[in-house]
Amino acid sequence: MRFAHVVPPGSALPRLVAVDGDDGVFVDELFDGAPATLEQLIAGGDALLDRVRDAADRGARHPLDAQRYASALLTPPVILAIGLNYAAHSSELGLKTDSTPTVFVLWPNSLAGHGGTTTWPRSLSESVDYEAELGVIIGTPAKDVDPEHALEHVWGYTVVNDITARDIQYSEAQWSRCKSFDGFTPTGPFVVTRDEVPDPQALHIWTVLDGTTLQDATTAQMVRPVATLISHLSRSATLLPGTLISTGSPGGAGYSRDPQVFLRDRSTVTVGIDGIGALTTHCRIID
Repeated sequence: MRFAHVVPPGSALPRLVAVDGDDGVFVDELFDGAPATLEQLIAGGDALLDRVRDAADRGARHPLDAQRYASALLTPPVILAIGLNYAAHSSELGLKTDSTPTVFVLWPNSLAGHGGTTTWPRSLSESVDYEAELGVIIGTPAKDVDPEHALEHVWGYTVVNDITARDIQYSEAQWSRCKSFDGFTPTGPFVVTRDEVPDPQALHIWTVLDGTTLQDATTAQMVRPVATLISHLSRSATLLPGTLISTGSPGGAGYSRDPQVFLRDRSTVTVGIDGIGALTTHCRIID
């Protein structure tokens, strides 16, 4: 099943929709006590998801092109990001893939929705890059899980653009700030439930910037697959329902190109994963 957060015309609050082709069904209209956000749906477990699934066919359809998208998750307990998880990307950045995953945290203000505009001052960075990534959403608490059972804790998957100010990344010892400007973590437009993705290591992942394809890869190229990442992270802390894990980006970053390619004022960048969705961001740079 496929879900999204949208902001209806004339409203300021995001609402959860069940996606059916080009239409959406407002989940909070399906029955008394129905969830209004994905976080509420996740908290209700399989029983609530089954009830929503059964009721969605009877809901009123609304065209999605009349809605404004919000972030795939609104209030995740934490956003965990994995760096250097594709060998080609590590190599092109001139960085070494460590013996254990490189983990950092993204700030919640960085979350943004599909079709939105991300703005930053030119004085902060003129070396802002794109990174297409598979986002994994935890559904049940995961603590000390082994890789063989790790995917059982996944609720669903989404698309993430891990936008990065490269000059700041290379000038500071940690990576959170360079990737956490306002709007630097677009997610969505859709979240697909786990059953829609039989194998998260068999997905085509790509980036198109201003009409040119710059990333074209597969999640099979991950150094550490999703199950291994969940197992590793769960050793040190319980992964709570709604946690978003961004699993790293393949090769093709703009920083490593000759000449370099960065997001420009009025650029449009779309990152996508076949079977999940295509996430578009418009860019504005303030002088």
